[in-house]
Amino acid sequence: MANFRTLEEGNFAGKRVLVRVDLNVPMKGGKVTDLTRIHAAAPTINDIAKAGGKVILLAHFGRPDGKRVPEMSLEPVRQAIADVIGRPVGFASDCIGDAAKAEIAKMKNGDVLMLENTRYHAGEEKNEAAFTKALAELGDVYVNDAFSTAHRAHSSTEGLARHLPSYAGRSMEKELTALGAALGGEPKRPVVAVVGGAKVSSKIDLLENLIKKVDILVIGGGMANTFLLAQGLDMGKSLAEPGLVDTAKRIMAAAKDSGCEIVLPVDAVVSRKFEANPPTETVAVTAVPADAMILDVGPASIELVAKAFDRANTLVWNGPLGAFEMTPFDRATVAAARHAAARTTAGKLLSVAGGGDTVAALNHAGVVDRFSYVSTAGGAFLEWLEGKALPGVEALKA
Repeated sequence: MANFRTLEEGNFAGKRVLVRVDLNVPMKGGKVTDLTRIHAAAPTINDIAKAGGKVILLAHFGRPDGKRVPEMSLEPVRQAIADVIGRPVGFASDCIGDAAKAEIAKMKNGDVLMLENTRYHAGEEKNEAAFTKALAELGDVYVNDAFSTAHRAHSSTEGLARHLPSYAGRSMEKELTALGAALGGEPKRPVVAVVGGAKVSSKIDLLENLIKKVDILVIGGGMANTFLLAQGLDMGKSLAEPGLVDTAKRIMAAAKDSGCEIVLPVDAVVSRKFEANPPTETVAVTAVPADAMILDVGPASIELVAKAFDRANTLVWNGPLGAFEMTPFDRATVAAARHAAARTTAGKLLSVAGGGDTVAALNHAGVVDRFSYVSTAGGAFLEWLEGKALPGVEALKA
């Protein structure tokens, strides 16, 4: 993954630099409520500005479907960016045409300007040549710093790289470097992957790709129930997908052929009620009561996961081990996350995690800052784990 151009290779002084960032941030009462994505973009913005570039920010916000929807304007985000980067940020009422050109013409070296929501134009998501050309006319150089949108072949995420000299921004570079180290050409083995979540059906491609790349695959969450069902076990009222039993069997057989060890729960925490702090019991997975449901893995299973981590040099994590949103069913996910974090901080493990539920779970466990890298990129991270080429990354390759 290292064959992409970085900011060190660019000369930005006096250049109009179109920078694709992720500003699809949560808002409440006209204010940004989570600055994570803005903080991620700040190093790229400031480095280009310090180098004398004219920084022109491109981003989408929500799904206006090619129409001008006032509540999906990026203008309210402008001040939050300025506060984070410590520089004034201008704003143009459109991302192409005369409005954008007029504001760009006023820019001095080191200035920062944000253009209006790219998705106000239908051509953005269609990657239309005319819209891409209109964007490209506004800049001399293109920098993509939005890995979270790299799985989409849109004008501002892929098309521009075909028209202008292109580079990966700091956040994009950091993400690609981390992902390359975890599952690239030569990861430090053994490699363990944790895949959790509710349903096998949403992660078939992911599982089929990982069994060819990792040495140990830990399966948790509701997904594990389908695999246990495939082994002939009764899951009671647990979430499972009987229609995917054959798929689970095929994945287990393919894993065996690939030399990939699959770790499944051996015990479980069950309850008759799906709510916080209900009566629970811990049972072997071979003895799940007919009227109960599995909501977390048990202590023996946690120990198996910890031992897998102890054997590993690299960890890739996507999805919780149980219903972590409710106590006490967060116990396994928290214990495993803290064990991985301890090995990471001890220098014994490269740990890369991503996906919405995963980030929430690691935050809940208080270990986000103790993993080697945690991706907030959702869909792009998942497609990368599935082994799919990401258009926004492919377009940056040197």
